[in-house]
Amino acid sequence: MAFAPRQTSLAGGIALAGARSFASLEAVLEREREQIGLWVPVALGAGIAAWFILPSAAQWFAFCCAMLSFGCTALFLPQGARIRQVVLAGALLACFGCVLIWGKAMLFGQPPMARPLFTQVAGEVRSVQAVPAQAMVRAMIRPIARPDLPATIRVNIAEVDVPAGLGAGAVIRFRSRLMPPAQPSLPGGYDFALRAYFLGIGATGKALKPVEVLKASNAPPGLRARLFSHILSRVDGPAEGIAAALATGDQGAIADADAEAMRRSGLAHLLSISGLHVTALIGAVIFLLMRVLALSRRAALDWPLMMIAGAGGALAGIGYTLLTGAEVPTVRSCVAALLVLGGLAMGRDAITLRLVAAGAIVVLVFWPEALVGPSFQMSFMAVTALVALGEHRRFRAFATARDERRWRKAARLLAVTLATGFAVELALMPIALFHFHKAGLLGAFANIVAIPLTTFVVMPLEAAALLMDSVGAGAPFWWLTRQALDLLLAIAHGVAGSPMATMLAPTTSAAAFGIAMTGLLWMLLWRGRMRWWGAPPLVVAMALALLAPAPDLLVTGDGRHVAVRTADGMAILRDRAGDYVRDSFSESAGFDGALSALADHPAARCSDDLCAMHLTGGGRKWRLLFTRSKVRIDRDPFEKQCADADIIVSDRRLPRWCRPRWLKADSRLLRRTGGLSIDLRSGEVHTVLQPGDAHPWIAPAAGWPRPQLYRRSRPASLP
Repeated sequence: MAFAPRQTSLAGGIALAGARSFASLEAVLEREREQIGLWVPVALGAGIAAWFILPSAAQWFAFCCAMLSFGCTALFLPQGARIRQVVLAGALLACFGCVLIWGKAMLFGQPPMARPLFTQVAGEVRSVQAVPAQAMVRAMIRPIARPDLPATIRVNIAEVDVPAGLGAGAVIRFRSRLMPPAQPSLPGGYDFALRAYFLGIGATGKALKPVEVLKASNAPPGLRARLFSHILSRVDGPAEGIAAALATGDQGAIADADAEAMRRSGLAHLLSISGLHVTALIGAVIFLLMRVLALSRRAALDWPLMMIAGAGGALAGIGYTLLTGAEVPTVRSCVAALLVLGGLAMGRDAITLRLVAAGAIVVLVFWPEALVGPSFQMSFMAVTALVALGEHRRFRAFATARDERRWRKAARLLAVTLATGFAVELALMPIALFHFHKAGLLGAFANIVAIPLTTFVVMPLEAAALLMDSVGAGAPFWWLTRQALDLLLAIAHGVAGSPMATMLAPTTSAAAFGIAMTGLLWMLLWRGRMRWWGAPPLVVAMALALLAPAPDLLVTGDGRHVAVRTADGMAILRDRAGDYVRDSFSESAGFDGALSALADHPAARCSDDLCAMHLTGGGRKWRLLFTRSKVRIDRDPFEKQCADADIIVSDRRLPRWCRPRWLKADSRLLRRTGGLSIDLRSGEVHTVLQPGDAHPWIAPAAGWPRPQLYRRSRPASLP
């Protein structure tokens, strides 16, 4: 026999409190039992994200072991308890996600080329993509009899240098300087090397003329390429790129100014084939099939028209997905649409968060690397926000159609459209700030006009034009399509030109982004009061992102380009830098103005070889020194200038006797750290590459030295 613990005993009090907490948690999970399944893709994605965040194989293995240990610990909880099932399933799914992406990376990825190489290449062309906006074509090449080269390389060929007979299956020969796929030029920048690894691209370059065709292509251009060229030939002006993107998903013909206006106005989602386009196509096919089949009395009375029309819509959606390249948003939209059609065929309400979760699971299982891309994150987060808002009982009661006057119905429709637009903008804001360092503020208002214009005017007109081209009568429809697209571009440029169009922020840390995503998903996936537990971490993460200090000094990975934050803006070392470099600096620094020349700044003194500047930060004055040429500088004056400088940045390898007070960022260091972001107020240095990072798309380097910091007793002073 055993006596129950007394209430006055410490152990008894702890046991009683634990039992009550366990019972409360069980009660909460019981009330939310319909929502627990929605966390399956979240747990799977957590394991995938852990593989990308953790740097080495030992830590990936440790994560899997930790998840398995959590699962084993859950077995000690009472049988039948929901918390036991949640912990066990979540731990196993996270472990499976880490193993899934790890296995795919090892089995199907293409390691990058170890170092740049100038060589002559003879290879078979796998695919060709035209990029009219940049006056070039991109070709995927399989090198022949070159075991020292990757299995697939991507080269750009200028339009004037494209030879006759270039196409899939052709064999060409050219000279090129091949490079490993580019790492981010600055911390927080776009990582093409990661994407190229999973696409199977091991090197990139530009084909130099002459490009010789050893064997011409006999294969005709694919349907997508023919459709792309046909649309460009039928639509003139800036609208041609938008028209081609809506039909094929290829954005290569969109001018940079138009693409930037679409992004700043919050309309960039219209350019990628996603839920809007797939839904519009499937809905149109179902509508037409229903009307055509209903013309037959026998079919209308005896046949299951909805089933037949739904099957036709499903086939159209699958064909459209394959035609447009089967990108992640298109695949997600197609899977979701098929689930909707299946739910309707079974007489169930298919527009639920379970549908979104099912689509996410399909994408993560087959394309786990898509998790870290903005396309996957923005696509699923937008749909999740829309469906969660639609499932809210108060919003559903407000949005439900009813018998009322037309002006009230129009006002209600406008309010619903605005509410859904704001919900999507708020849900996408953390993702946009993390990936693009900017978020739209007026996108909800622009989408009120742009989405109906695209769905009910542009796409039907373009479909009619393509259909009428088969009989040579598509010209009037193409003219109307161009007018509608010109209106869409006018809206985009008008909204983008507003000073309140976008919110800028410097590079956001991965920790703040993870906290924001956790809080946001918590609020969207639960239904009861516990959903509001996600608000505090979301608010804290957004505050950290928006109030994060902007870097004072940015250095690209090659050391050639440097941007310095001054009291009146930002200045760049080489004023002839291209738009890509300038945009990278502006985005990473959260700066929306023009970059001035550092040589023109009053605090800088520049020659042809060197540029020195004084900057105040962290309660002290910093002396910065940058090299600008490859000319060798005499040791005596240069050694003295190195000793007087706090930070020196160079694209060359500096001698060991060049010892600045704080940091020497020369080519030897930058080759191992990548680009740098320096905050002089806190003394923090952020790098692109991390020590010991063993991800397979990172070219191996011999060791990883610490930044060379030199401290002296005397403070920095102006000369």
